[in-house]
Amino acid sequence: MTVEQSKETRVRGQALVDQVKHLIHEGNVRRVIIKNDKGHTVIEIPVTAGVVAAIAAPVVTAIGAIAALASEWSIEVERREEPPSTGETP
Repeated sequence: MTVEQSKETRVRGQALVDQVKHLIHEGNVRRVIIKNDKGHTVIEIPVTAGVVAAIAAPVVTAIGAIAALASEWSIEVERREEPPSTGETP
């Protein structure tokens, strides 16, 4: 069983592109949501291991284009985490 965790980070300009590139290549990221400075979702990227290579280039290009539109962006990241082990065997 996996547990989902969500974390939000604020970034500007090129840092947005760099952060998304890094997140796409992580193995435990489930979804990346980019919001503008007013909190409205601009793009939502579902990340699965099988399509990382196929979506990385066009997504990063699109994010590079939108990075110049606002001064501050918010990146919300949903991750898959394994629950802590209890040490018991079923």
